[in-house]
Amino acid sequence: MSFSTMLASMGMGMLRSCLIFFLTLLFALPLGMGVMFLRRSGNPVIRNITKIYIAIMRGTPLMLQLLMWYFGPYYLFGMSIRGYRLPAIIIGFSVNYSAYFAEIYRGGIESIDHGQYEAAEILGYTKAQTFFKIILPQVIKVILPSVTNEVITLVKDTSLAFTLAYNEMFSLAKQIAASQTSFTPFIIAGVFYFIANYVVAFVMERIEKALDYYH
Repeated sequence: MSFSTMLASMGMGMLRSCLIFFLTLLFALPLGMGVMFLRRSGNPVIRNITKIYIAIMRGTPLMLQLLMWYFGPYYLFGMSIRGYRLPAIIIGFSVNYSAYFAEIYRGGIESIDHGQYEAAEILGYTKAQTFFKIILPQVIKVILPSVTNEVITLVKDTSLAFTLAYNEMFSLAKQIAASQTSFTPFIIAGVFYFIANYVVAFVMERIEKALDYYH
């Protein structure tokens, strides 16, 4: 296999990795917000169940969770898992990362002075208006560095999709390296991941600067 063919093949794998990355963010970011609200619920049952959920998601390997999401429907309900590989990957990643994002959101919200809620109430704001117009913009600024770290981790974690034999970039690198007895595919994969993380870090840094109210 020529170098250009190898590069093209791994480029297709990178597109699949990007698909996992973007779909995970699409679902995990809003889902994490919902989990955060449940975690802060005034109902102790809901709050404690959510705490257990977060503990399980953060306390068990993502690889194990992917396997459970993929094989679980078959072993538990006898359902066919044909064509279910990518949906299982997206569900597994989204549910896992939502737990991390939920805790990041919670930390950001709890860092906001409670006096701002009281001031908004005096000014006649509803709870929804207070959250979206006053609290959320400040929370985004506070949590952005932590979100950036999780997003960069997600770029690298997409390689775990190989667990379910999904041909993203890392899986293809392993296959090509084995068939060609060459270390080059791993070097190419490393360069791809580095570039992807550099782009993510650059974009997030630009967003941080845009939200820097003092400059």
